[in-house]
This record gives sequence, structure tokens and C-alpha cells, in this order.
Amino acid sequence: MHIPHPSRRTFLGTSAALLASTGWSAWSATTADAPKFPTKPVTLVVPYAAGGGTDIVGRLVAQRLSELWGQSVVVDNRTGANGVIGSSYVAKAHPDGHTLLLVVGSHAINPVLMKSLPYDTLKAFTPVTNIASSPMVLVVSAKGPYKTLPDVLAAARKEELAVGYSEGQTRLTGELIRQAGQLKLSGIPYKGGAPIMVDIIGGHLPLGVTSVLTALPHVHSGALRVVGVAADQRMAIFPDAMTFKEAGLSGVESLSWYGLFGPAGMPAAVVAQINQGLKTVTADAAVAKQMQDQGAQLVLSSPEDFRRFLVGETQKWTTVAQRGGIKAE
Repeated sequence: MHIPHPSRRTFLGTSAALLASTGWSAWSATTADAPKFPTKPVTLVVPYAAGGGTDIVGRLVAQRLSELWGQSVVVDNRTGANGVIGSSYVAKAHPDGHTLLLVVGSHAINPVLMKSLPYDTLKAFTPVTNIASSPMVLVVSAKGPYKTLPDVLAAARKEELAVGYSEGQTRLTGELIRQAGQLKLSGIPYKGGAPIMVDIIGGHLPLGVTSVLTALPHVHSGALRVVGVAADQRMAIFPDAMTFKEAGLSGVESLSWYGLFGPAGMPAAVVAQINQGLKTVTADAAVAKQMQDQGAQLVLSSPEDFRRFLVGETQKWTTVAQRGGIKAE
């Protein structure tokens, strides 16, 4: 049995104590006595490349918050190491709320797949909210032999099929699907989602696990088909794609979420103001529609709920990795 690296044992072992800490009981306080915020421009660090899904969401949120607060909210793309470089920068920032971090699900998976991180994922950040989420999807060529999820599952029970992945969450989602269906799937690593789509369209790869945003333009062009949705319900933008639960595979849920954090030690009143600001700007129907057009659903969880979700995600993916014999590197 694979034993988690000490940093991951620390992560999981301290989660219960952190959840019970008295600091989190202050989130319900009103902002009546809150300090003025913001008092200067706010930097929103997006630790991924410009033009990607997180960057799109970040710029949308930044523009609206700038209008609401009367202070510039500037997106700063600090890329590298699957989000670790930008996250590390925010972890060291002054915790006054003027430096924030927008990350995706890999933030909770990095402690599972990386032997060491320059920060403790739970202790180094103040959770603000889970802004939105969208499920991971399984895609095939529109011209290929698989038309539905049952087609894929039937084939993967008879012969080994390659499934492309590009980062931690897509890798572990493919492994979760393999485990849930006892399938003959072999994960193939790629350096990004785009090359996976190219190889599937070209007939060089039968399957791929990816985000909605990565798949969407190719689905619209008619080159790709989404056959499986890693969520409890079907998606309006892919109405013909079954959930794995519908196809008989229970427990296959993998959400790509957009989470907002600040450095550890942010005042609860400032966190509450930021949380409320996001609720205000996303109440605009135009913002909600932009999110929905990208396959994302608004969540806007409380800081406490978001922290619990983060702990649960890491525990879940740790189990998947251990069962699959996937070790941190």
C-alpha cells in the first residue's frame, strides 16, 4: 500500500483541526465595523496562461469588481509548475486583501501528486469562495466509432483504450473512471488540452479527459463529441452527453472549480467584503450567462463551506491515486 508523503499526511491530518478553529466562526459577522476596502488597486493572480479558462473568468470578475469598488483589479498571470509559482507568490503577500489568487481544481490535487510544495495548501491561504464550477468531460472524435458513453464503456471492457490527459485533475479523473468501471484504460500524458483535441480529431487517440472550455470550440465545429459528463446531472450545452452515473458508473464526479483565495491571516471582515462583492457582480444576468456559455455554474460558497470542500477534494483524490498506484513525483 502506498503511504502518502509526509507533506500530504500533514495536509490531511491538520484539516479537522483547522475546520474547528475559532477563527472560522467569525465569517458570519457583518461588515459594519470592517476597515475600508479596497484602499488601493487589487492584484488578482491567475497562475495559468493568458487566454485559458481561469484567465477568462478572472478578467470577467476583475472588470466587474473594478467597477463596483472604484479601484482597479488587475489580473497578473504568473505561470508555471501547474499553478504553484503564482500560488507561492500570493502565499507570501501581505494579507490585507489587495493580493488575491484565482485557481482551479489542481490546487487541491497538487499536494497529492507533488512530493513537495513551497507552501502548505491549507495553512498558507485564506479561502474566500468557490466562484463557479464545471464538470470534466470525456470526449471522442465526432467521426469515430463511439457515439455514446455506453459505446466507450463496452469497448473499454473488451480491449485496452488510450485516454489522454494534460494535468493532475484530468489524469486522476481518467483513473477514477477506470476504477469505477473496471475498464481497460491506459492514461497518455500530454502537455496541454489542445494537443489532446488535435490527436483525437486526427484519429490518433480514441479518448480524452478535458475541461468544458477546452472541448467546447471543437464540439461547436463538429469535430468532437462529448460522450460523458463527470457530474450528477447532464449539461445544457451538451444535452446528449450522459453522466457516468446514468451509464452505471457511480461516484464519478470531477469538478473543475474556480476558487478565490488570499494569503493566510486575512481579516474576516475583509474576506466578507470580497465575498459579498463577488455575489453582487455575479448577480448580473449578463455575468451569469457568460459563465453558463462556458459550461460553468455559479457556486459562491461561504469561506467555511469552501474550506470543507477543499479538504474533501484532496482526500478524495488521494484515495484515487493510492488505489491506482499513482505516486507523487
